Amino acid sequence: MSELFDEVDEEVRREQFKKLWDKYSIYFIALMVLIVAGAAGWQGNKYLEAKKAAEAGAAFEKAVELSEQGKHAEAETAFTELAAKAPSGYRTLARLRAAAEAASRDPKAAAKLYDDIAADRGVGGEWQDLARIRAAGLLVDSASYADMQQRLEASATPKSTFRHTAREMLALSAWRNNDMTATRKWLDAIAEDGETPPGLRSRAEALAALLPPVAKS
Repeated sequence: MSELFDEVDEEVRREQFKKLWDKYSIYFIALMVLIVAGAAGWQGNKYLEAKKAAEAGAAFEKAVELSEQGKHAEAETAFTELAAKAPSGYRTLARLRAAAEAASRDPKAAAKLYDDIAADRGVGGEWQDLARIRAAGLLVDSASYADMQQRLEASATPKSTFRHTAREMLALSAWRNNDMTATRKWLDAIAEDGETPPGLRSRAEALAALLPPVAKS
């Protein structure tokens, strides 16, 4: 008898499942289609991103080769084009390299390109700092100390990645502009930083030796 009831229950369950399937199968099928399409789209997007990155990498290498061959105008054009269409990582690198190539023909124009990168928050803090340092390096022999101070003081703070270079350029700029107080300030900052590279420390000491004695009060 129990077997008969089990068969009846099984039949009832089948009938219920059939009714549910007849009623909701279209939704289930649609859901499966969406899942499959979503997975395919995700894989397709990954493939396209990888393809774009590979193409950008190849184009970047070709532009570097042009630069190494001394074809700076062509390299600048190649890097500029790459910066306009490459994925974000290569885009920033290409912008920096385009500015570097421009420096060979027009340092002020190159500094402007670096300034544009430094002002772009989308590239990230360290890239911005690097662009500031590169721009300042092109202008250190011609800009006023006030201009260099505005450009580099934030990069000369104790936690900044490029603080050593920033401090050296600030000291040189102050020296060029006959501001001995500022020169000593930055040379002291270099001397007191235990992580200052040996070569930079030696250059700072050499410059310090050229400073006039501090007036006694």
